Amino acid sequence: MKWIRICIDTTTEAVDFISEMLNELGVEGIEIEDNVPLTEAETKGMFIDILPELAPDDGSAKVSCYLETDEDVEALMEKIKEGLEEISMFANIGTGQISLSETEDKDWINNWKQFFKPFCVDDILIKPTWEEVPEEHKDKMMIEIDPGTAFGTGSHETTRLCIRQIQKYLKKGDKVMDIGTGSGILSIAAMKLGASEVFATDVDEFAVEAAIENVAVNHIPAEKVTMITGDIIGDEEIQKTAGYECYDFAVANILAPVIIMLQGEIARHLKSGSYFITSGIINTKEEEVKAAFLANPEFELIETVYDNDWVSITARKK
Repeated sequence: MKWIRICIDTTTEAVDFISEMLNELGVEGIEIEDNVPLTEAETKGMFIDILPELAPDDGSAKVSCYLETDEDVEALMEKIKEGLEEISMFANIGTGQISLSETEDKDWINNWKQFFKPFCVDDILIKPTWEEVPEEHKDKMMIEIDPGTAFGTGSHETTRLCIRQIQKYLKKGDKVMDIGTGSGILSIAAMKLGASEVFATDVDEFAVEAAIENVAVNHIPAEKVTMITGDIIGDEEIQKTAGYECYDFAVANILAPVIIMLQGEIARHLKSGSYFITSGIINTKEEEVKAAFLANPEFELIETVYDNDWVSITARKK
């Protein structure tokens, strides 16, 4: 389906006025582009490690809306021009230039699949479900993944770091926790590397659905892997369902701020001597995560490994 894009070149000062004007004209959704940095209050709780690099904020902005091709675009354009004239009486609207362009719907959810090809993490082949097994890798342990909208194809540095640490520290028969399971790739890796069972959570219900499907695709018995939607940090029911002091191993590939909050809760679920593998940590957050573990008397730091700008920290419960 094709859409008509109306784009207004303006200023950050006028963005709110123009947005309200478009709303009054019946436009249901708008897009705002500017170079205004997020404030500390805006980023608090967003769990963002890397913010996009913006050009210097020069006060310019673009406000866009999208219309179906059968709508009366010319009539709306005239109303927008009238609205801009009124706004210009009390706010700087910049050039106020209006441009039209045509765009098409794209299958954003599935288009990325053309870039996801089979690859190896050491002696493990990770393959999208829609690709054939490369002849030269047919003798390798294989994990098949269709992430859907979930994070975790295995190609990201943080996932590779976790898989390597699982290979290094997991013992056959270990009972495993996987927090922030995403596509389920680390749960599947743990089971294929000898875990006896896995308890996994994710706050995204679609991720959990994808993970359950991936477990089945990899021929892992459903009764061996429990997947639950929710936040183990704040949900007592999930904490009770998981059980206390009963896991030999835990893994969390999330983000540094979440790991900092998570380490205190995870300690309650691990046996003494159990390993906790963490990643999703950008190198600028490494010391903060380590400080959180060092402040927790139940953990000792065992190893830190790196892949480009990303860090994996392994701790052990005393």
